[in-house]
Formats: sequence, C-alpha cells, structure tokens
Amino acid sequence: MKNISIFLLSILLFSCQQKQTKTDSVSSSDSIVAKDSIIVKENKVENEQIGDTIFMNFKNEKDFYVAEGSLDSIHSRVYVKFKNEDLGELNGKITPAGGKGNIRFNQIISPDKSSDGPFGIDLKTNLEQKGNYVLVIGHSQMADNPFYGKFTVQLENKKK
Repeated sequence: MKNISIFLLSILLFSCQQKQTKTDSVSSSDSIVAKDSIIVKENKVENEQIGDTIFMNFKNEKDFYVAEGSLDSIHSRVYVKFKNEDLGELNGKITPAGGKGNIRFNQIISPDKSSDGPFGIDLKTNLEQKGNYVLVIGHSQMADNPFYGKFTVQLENKKK
C-alpha cells in the first residue's frame, strides 16, 4: 500500500510540473499584418453560407443578392440575413440544384421581431421597416421527403 501511494504521488508531482515552452518571436507589426491579410480574405468571400447562416452583403451587377447554400441533416434550416435600407417590395426565389425539391421560404423575421410565413419557393412581400431582416429557408413539414442538397437563393429589393 505504501509503495502504491508513493508511486501515485510521484506521478502527480511529475504531471504538475510546468514545462517551459519555446516562444516564437513575433513582433506586434507581424500580427497586425496577419490580421489584415485575414480581413482581405474575408472581403473576397461574397454571400457564402457559413454554418447555417448566409449573410447577404454584396449585390451583383443586376442589383440582386445571390448566394448558394445547402441543406443537410445537420443544417435543416438556413438563415439568410440581409439589411434593408429602402422601403419597398422584396422578391425572392429559391432554385434547387436538382430542379425541383421540397424547399421553401418558411418565414421572414422583421427588425421588430415580428414574423410572417410560410411562403413557397417564390417570395413576394412588402418591406415596411428599415433594418436587419432574416429569411428562414427549409423544407415543408407538411410534405414528404425533406430536401437535402444545394440551392441558390436570389433576392431583389424594389424601391417604392
């Protein structure tokens, strides 16, 4: 018993000792350059899905927000976030990669946290508030065969 306790005590002492690690010599200017290069890379990414969210930040040459997303068993809903600066009408369209599928605009959440929906594969609604909106895209719970795969979402905000 005495030997076991001495053995356990020695293991405890060796595991608690801090090892001296070799530090890299990085100056503060190097870290700033590294951070700037990360920011530049993030600016090149336009309207991509990150996790379960698509941030619509950039419009294309036709003044549409266009992004590709995907639904799978882990992300059964995708949240499309965009900022509305002008009152008007929002037109949206989902195009599944395979042509047809059980996918739709489930809900739109306004800046005041009120919501409307469900909609279909096409969306036409009035935007009566300025601020950040969220569109929830997913499959219809009332239909069979949930959609899993890639899709393209297109949004257009027509000013009044």
